[in-house]
Amino acid sequence: MRKTAIITGASRGIGYAIARQLGLDGYQVVILATGKQEKYTDSLQQLTDRGIIWHYVQGSIDSRQDRERLLDETLRCFGRVDVLVNNAGVAPLQRKDLLEMSEESFDRVIGINTKGTLFLTQLVAKQMIEQEQIWSTKGTIVNVGSCSAEVSSVSRGEYCISKAGVAMITQLFADRLAGEGILVHEVRPGVIATDMTSAVKQKYDAMVENGVFPIKRWGTPEDVANAVSLFCSDKMSYTTGNYLDVDGGFHIRRL
Repeated sequence: MRKTAIITGASRGIGYAIARQLGLDGYQVVILATGKQEKYTDSLQQLTDRGIIWHYVQGSIDSRQDRERLLDETLRCFGRVDVLVNNAGVAPLQRKDLLEMSEESFDRVIGINTKGTLFLTQLVAKQMIEQEQIWSTKGTIVNVGSCSAEVSSVSRGEYCISKAGVAMITQLFADRLAGEGILVHEVRPGVIATDMTSAVKQKYDAMVENGVFPIKRWGTPEDVANAVSLFCSDKMSYTTGNYLDVDGGFHIRRL
């Protein structure tokens, strides 16, 4: 019997790398993304070619109806949920100084990154609690946060605030669910080579070159996927509410 993992925002980038890695780890994967499935035919075929069992759901985590449909389709296809990876997230459409940030941009980023993550976690956690415990835990939840939970970027304040919220979501659910046999973890990527960071590639290239990151390279989606894979394994069964920086050592305070 295979475990089932839901990964949000998994059509590309970090989310796709997580879906692929968990699939290679033996999970059946449910991919949630906002685009039509036909848009990702080639990448989904690559999963099939690797023997990965997957199901695609089109939707957004900021929609209650989409969140409920995601769970319904997962149960219909695979019968249970063993892992939830909250990866879906957005950056501001425009980087603006904190003094110029609009309420509309704040609402959009918080609505997806924080509110959507919170209420999808609530929904899936209730399902995990109700399920028969087959494995060593009733379930595992991994939130993909960001170094921006603690690092100030005044040109995208709404994103930093949203990821600080994800950090507290991790703590809250870890506290609430430990007694239910459900573990909650967080992975905090730094500068990862994805579509989100491509718009500021020149800035981050210079930071890498100037040694801002002790490990002198860009991070990859696979780096994040490997950390998620570790948290989903039985090797982390006596820890919850913790986070792992996947940032090339950027979090180290240096003189």
